[in-house]
Amino acid sequence: MIRFEQVSKRYPNGHKGLENLNFHIRTGEMVFITGHSGAGKSTLLKLIMCMERPSSGQVHVGGQDLRQLSSDDIPYLRRQIGVVFQNHQLLFDRTVFDNVALPLIINGTPRDEIGRRVRAALDKVGLLSKENVYPIALSGGEQQRVGIARAVVHKPALLLADEPTGNLDPALSAEIMELFEDFNRVGVTVLIASHDLSLIARLDHRMLTLGEGRLLHDGDQP
Repeated sequence: MIRFEQVSKRYPNGHKGLENLNFHIRTGEMVFITGHSGAGKSTLLKLIMCMERPSSGQVHVGGQDLRQLSSDDIPYLRRQIGVVFQNHQLLFDRTVFDNVALPLIINGTPRDEIGRRVRAALDKVGLLSKENVYPIALSGGEQQRVGIARAVVHKPALLLADEPTGNLDPALSAEIMELFEDFNRVGVTVLIASHDLSLIARLDHRMLTLGEGRLLHDGDQP
């Protein structure tokens, strides 16, 4: 599903975001990326989404070499990907239903199909009764659940999450991770950047550890 081959990312100011990364994430895996702040976790996710391009090396997603994608091709790549952010990035002037429906509207999904899919996604995250509520009236954990519903409503093959439990207490963090595991069980490839080692340690999934932009340890390897 995802393959990095000798991938490096350097910025104009000379900062090295990533350095010679090599790893392969198989379809249907759930993998954590850990490391200190600034280790390169967010940069790695941005390369997968083509929000940034590598300075060298090859990034493959779903069998595609991302170097060969034009700017016109990138929206089609992103339709295969759901993204969950730490700060939710919800629209507070729109209802929960309208927030979750956004990816489907952008993709041109028929109106009757939008209603069915949005309610199925909200039901999956336990918020079906809140579809007409505005995000400001929700707790932080509920807002994160709305973000997850929005990320999966278009049935992506790949789900990315950048510090999805960073602002939540331990109990809510565990519930959010259970949701990611639920999606993984039905075949979605899940990649989560997180520094919450105590939470990750309780979950039986592969872990890639970054340090100063380098891959220090791959949990699949001895």
